[in-house]
Amino acid sequence: MEHRSPESPAALAEALRETGYLANEGLATAAFLALRMRRPLFCEGEPGTGKTALAQALATVLGAELVRLQCYEGLDASQALYDWDFPRQLLHLRTLEATAASRLSDTAAQSAMDVDVVEASLYDRRFLLARPILRALQSSPAVLLVDEIDRADDEFEAFLLEVLTEYAVSIPELGEVRAADPPVVVLTSNRTREVHDALKRRCLYLWLSHPDVDREIAILRARIPGLPERLAGEVAAAVHRLREADLLKPPGVAESLDWARALQVIGADHLDVDTAAATLGVVLKYREDAERVRVRLESLLAS
Repeated sequence: MEHRSPESPAALAEALRETGYLANEGLATAAFLALRMRRPLFCEGEPGTGKTALAQALATVLGAELVRLQCYEGLDASQALYDWDFPRQLLHLRTLEATAASRLSDTAAQSAMDVDVVEASLYDRRFLLARPILRALQSSPAVLLVDEIDRADDEFEAFLLEVLTEYAVSIPELGEVRAADPPVVVLTSNRTREVHDALKRRCLYLWLSHPDVDREIAILRARIPGLPERLAGEVAAAVHRLREADLLKPPGVAESLDWARALQVIGADHLDVDTAAATLGVVLKYREDAERVRVRLESLLAS
C-alpha cells in the first residue's frame, strides 16, 4: 500500500502547516523526496530545531502510527526489536504441566514428542513482545522515529543499517518478518558524535537550523492560539539573542513555546525585565546560563 502523501513539496508544506509545523521550502522538499523515494530521512542539527517534531507531524499528515525508538548508549538489537513474554510463557508451561499430570504417558517416544510440542507452543507469536522496530515493520502505515541515533553504539548502527536496507528482521524461533509496506523512517542526531557514512548514505540528509525571528514568530502564533503578536515578537527576539549568548544549552523552539505559554498563564501581555527574570527557568535549564543571562536581561530584551 502506498503512503497517502501529498502530491508536491508545496502541498506537503501546507499539510504540515495544518498540524502546526511550519516547514521552509528545503525541509518540505527533503521530506517529500523521502516519502516518494521510500528512503529514510536523516535529520541533523542542534537540539530544539524541530527534528522530532517533524516525525510527529509527518505521522499526522500520513494518518500513520508514530513508533518512537529512543536511542541511548548500550542499546542493543534485542531491546529495539523484540522480546519474549516470559511470565506468560511460564504460566502457559505450568498449565501444560498440570494438564499432562492428569494423563498417562506410556512411552519415551510420546514424551519426546510432547517436549517438542511444548517448546513450539512456548515460542508462539502470542508470547512475542514487539519492540519499536518490529512494531514499525508490522504496522501499516507507520512512521518510525529513531531519535538521537548519535547516542547509540557502532554495533547498533550496523544493525539498523541492515534493517533499513531490507526492511526485514529474522526471529530464530519464527523465521523472517518482512514489512509488507515499509514504514517512513526519520532518524535524528544532535551531532554529539559523527554517525557512520554507510548509514548516512542509505538516507536522504537534512540539516535543521534554529528558525530566524520572523519564522519563530509564525511558529509561536501557529502553535499557541490567541498569543498576541507583540508578545510573540518579544519572545522570539529574546530567544534569538539567547541563542547568540554562548550558553551551555541554548533554548530551542520547544523552550520558546514553553516560555510564551508560561507568559500567557501568568497574564503577561509583554516581556519586560521583571517578567523575564521570574520566568527564566522555563527557557534556561542550567544554573550557569541563568546567572549569566540574569545580569544581562535589560540588553537582551532591548528592541
